[in-house]
Amino acid sequence: MSNTIQAIGLFSGGLDSMLSVRLLQQQGIHVTGMVFVTPFFGPEAALRARDRLEIPLVTEEITQSYLERVLASPRYGYGRNMNPCIDCHAFMFHLAGKRMEAEGAHFLFSGEVLGQRPFSQNRAALNAVATLSGYPDFILRPLSAKRLPETRMERVGQVDRSRLLDLQGRSRKPQMAWAETLGLTSYPSPAGGCLLTQTDFSRRLRDLIRHGPGLELRDLEMLKVGRHLRYDPDAKIVVGRRERENNRLEELCRPGDVRLQVEGVPGPTVVLRSSGDPTREALVFAARLAVRYSDAAPGAEADVSHDDGRRQGVVRVPPCDEEEIRKRMI
Repeated sequence: MSNTIQAIGLFSGGLDSMLSVRLLQQQGIHVTGMVFVTPFFGPEAALRARDRLEIPLVTEEITQSYLERVLASPRYGYGRNMNPCIDCHAFMFHLAGKRMEAEGAHFLFSGEVLGQRPFSQNRAALNAVATLSGYPDFILRPLSAKRLPETRMERVGQVDRSRLLDLQGRSRKPQMAWAETLGLTSYPSPAGGCLLTQTDFSRRLRDLIRHGPGLELRDLEMLKVGRHLRYDPDAKIVVGRRERENNRLEELCRPGDVRLQVEGVPGPTVVLRSSGDPTREALVFAARLAVRYSDAAPGAEADVSHDDGRRQGVVRVPPCDEEEIRKRMI
């Protein structure tokens, strides 16, 4: 392997990253994929694609460093929602570059396509990613290489530029045609793999940042579950929508969280999270939510048990009305 060119790629497992791998493999380059894991994006698609392409895949959990170095204050700001795409890609290339140096690999690559995403994959953005990563001379984008300046790897003969592509724009038809040519018959449909690009999730995250003392992993994981309501600056309520979510909420509770359930009828798990001891008003509102989303008779009062791990009790309340819910929904 000592004379073999080796490359490390940011590998999402989508069609673009799979095509990039195949293009380099056809040049005899040994490819290793690298995928990063946070509560906002995971390795599932990459793991499936790894098996199709038969490549080594390095998985790295980066939640804490991502929160501190990317999400808290991105140099290039956010996209439409809470997605700091330029800073995010640069950070991933930075981490991959460290591994490249440690393992003696020759360059980095990704499946980015010029113009595919107007905010994060225009020429200026691609240049910004490369510069911010700290490895500007080591990044190759095989799918759009012929539309971008020649890289060091191409100049020194590590990569044959003539065998790279000139893709540009948002259409997937050229990628699909090349996939057939390169023997890729199975690949995932395009989908939003990053929760930070989703409007509802971003709204919940902004609320958490605005009101929370800090971002813990279980707080972030809870953003994925249930209905979220803000009662007041100190109190937030999450309502499970199905049994799986109820169980997950139980797992994610932290000491001091109040768990509420309607007695005697099927209903949701409701979690009341407060910066201190919750007020009586917040507790009653959470209980009324539990009744509203339970199988209790419409409009009827019901008994709701509550437990914060130290104290237990029962409160009898009517359900919330829709207007109360709407004005507090996150």
